[in-house]
Amino acid sequence: MGPLFSTTSAGKWLGLVTAIWVQAICGNNYTFANYSDALKSLMALTQLQLNNLSVAKDVGKAFGLVSGFASDCLPPSVLLIIGSLEGLIGYGVQWLVVSQRISPLPYWQMCIFLCLGGNSTTWMNTAVLVTCMRNFHKNRGPVSGILKGYLGLSTAIFTDICTALFSSDPSAFLLILAVVPAIVCLTAVFFLHETTPASRPSELQKETQYFHIFNTIAIILAVYLLAFDITGSHGQILSLIFAIGLLFLLVSPLGVPLYSILFKPRSNSDIEQPIKEPLLVNQSDKPETTTNEGVKLENLERKRPLIGEDHTIIEMIQTFDFWILFVSFLCGVGTGMCVMNNMGQMGLALGYSDVSIFVSLTSIWGFFGRIASGLISEYYIWKSGTPRPIWNAASQVLMAIGYVIMAFALPGSLYIGSILVGICYGVRLTITVPVASELFGLKYYGLLYNILILNLPLGSFLFSGLLAGYLYDAQATVNADGGNTCIGAHCYFLVFLIMAVTCVLGLALDMLLAVRTRNIYAKIHESKMSIAATSSAEHSSSLK
Repeated sequence: MGPLFSTTSAGKWLGLVTAIWVQAICGNNYTFANYSDALKSLMALTQLQLNNLSVAKDVGKAFGLVSGFASDCLPPSVLLIIGSLEGLIGYGVQWLVVSQRISPLPYWQMCIFLCLGGNSTTWMNTAVLVTCMRNFHKNRGPVSGILKGYLGLSTAIFTDICTALFSSDPSAFLLILAVVPAIVCLTAVFFLHETTPASRPSELQKETQYFHIFNTIAIILAVYLLAFDITGSHGQILSLIFAIGLLFLLVSPLGVPLYSILFKPRSNSDIEQPIKEPLLVNQSDKPETTTNEGVKLENLERKRPLIGEDHTIIEMIQTFDFWILFVSFLCGVGTGMCVMNNMGQMGLALGYSDVSIFVSLTSIWGFFGRIASGLISEYYIWKSGTPRPIWNAASQVLMAIGYVIMAFALPGSLYIGSILVGICYGVRLTITVPVASELFGLKYYGLLYNILILNLPLGSFLFSGLLAGYLYDAQATVNADGGNTCIGAHCYFLVFLIMAVTCVLGLALDMLLAVRTRNIYAKIHESKMSIAATSSAEHSSSLK
């Protein structure tokens, strides 16, 4: 039933809705701060040991290469099942420990289960992103913004649900992380499939209209979560009402496939011509050869594809542009992972006993960064062919400012820093997804995406495990139970300054990539203008 239904227009949009739900529960990897203090206390860990647990969680993403390889030969349903089972086991064991149903496991075993939980999201993300980028490949910016936007909101969704229903109890939080993603993924198995992408101007126009609806719903959801966070504590009845409203907003995207069923538009296939796929490289740059009959065959002898064409993984990593993208991505997401992993201790250092508000702020403003960057980058490609990496460069500037503010512990600095880091982290994840596909193609996109995601465990190890862990422990006081604590602005001062300098390096790399790819985006701009002109002309013909 699932694959058959997915061939229809409604099935295509229903697949996107279930993809949105999967992304809305894939942020469990960013919620470590919500239960890290409980693990630190139960296991009597130093900050370095705790940070290395968070690194183990992020190292799980390094094994995302396996899901990348698997995406080339397995359907999305299998990827989702594997991810859901891994998450159930990984977070389930953590719940057993934190709820004290079992004694804390040896440190190395806890590392394995955190790694397993972290790896679960790579299967889910790969299934969702690869499928949707192929189904909506002419709207890569918007679809990336929507999916990554809901991923950004997922931390706030988990945090606020747990706050509303269980008063931020860490064991209840971990139980939600174990069970809910498994239920959602098993639901998506029946509806998320590759479908035929838009081939006519009217279909492309309808996609754009529907994406506006999804964005509007997502923005309402983000504002709803933000309102809950900034209005302070709530009674039991209001909290229950909030949870019901949140569930309604998460279900509301179903209105799009329902509308497409009830109000199926008249087909214009008799007057419309299929959209012609543009070539993003100059034909004059390609070597030519000739057959005995005198017919020119292009690229027959070319050994390496040009930027803008499909690359194999080996061909991709041999390009200078890939390494610029890879290292600049590390500068942004690596430092961002450090803040998210250490938010619990950063808050305690500045005198906050409950850091859930900062976790939620990072998540919600990360959503705004994801949605806005997807839409804005797409708009400026349509308008003037502005290279997408420009927006990554802008995010590096804001992120550096956020780190400087947090370093000097100015009044409200953790609030401001959480917002800026959230926005910029969201921009980086969203922009890099379509940039990679536009430079290196979609043929091997599952593996390409997971190679870039290696920056998450690498960045977590460098900035969270090493930098923040060692510098915090150097300032901390040893407790009677063997753990340690540091109170004051000095605890993370040097960490923030080093990360600000790292962002300046990322800024330089992003600007360099923007310059090197300006011709690619100029051709994409020409392609989009050609499609728009064709659509306008055919619409005029249909009215005659």
